[in-house]
Amino acid sequence: MINGPSETSATLSRVLFVCTGNICRSPMAEAILVHKLKQAGLDPTGLVDSAGTERYHVGELPHPRTRALLESKGIEWLTPARQVRSEDFQRFDHLIAMDRGHRSELLAWNGCDHHKVSLMMEWSQEPGLDIPDPYFGDMPGYETVFQMCDRACDAILHQLFLK
Repeated sequence: MINGPSETSATLSRVLFVCTGNICRSPMAEAILVHKLKQAGLDPTGLVDSAGTERYHVGELPHPRTRALLESKGIEWLTPARQVRSEDFQRFDHLIAMDRGHRSELLAWNGCDHHKVSLMMEWSQEPGLDIPDPYFGDMPGYETVFQMCDRACDAILHQLFLK
């Protein structure tokens, strides 16, 4: 049975995407999954968020290339950058790391439920792949990250929300 928009978010999984500064990879994944949830007729409110392991960009909008790429795909970008907080470990059912370094940082967090932490590409059955950081690169690198996030978000959508 598909959870429709009239159902409360309490019955659906809550997902937090995590990267380093929360301006490239994790907000891209957040925007993609929110877009897919809306396309499926689900209300994403309170179900999807993103954060960074570091404070480098707290309060900033997503990177200009992230915003441009999402806009070119007709996907709205969402929230300003923030850092992972202790309460995220209780609030979210899934903390999805963009790479193994982020996963290690989350697993080392005091009070972390290890069963909640996963790597992004594990969802799309590509467990050996990290999502590369496109921050210092050009648009083709951002497109590669988009394609990887899109595949993984398709799998997340079907495994968590359309089951």
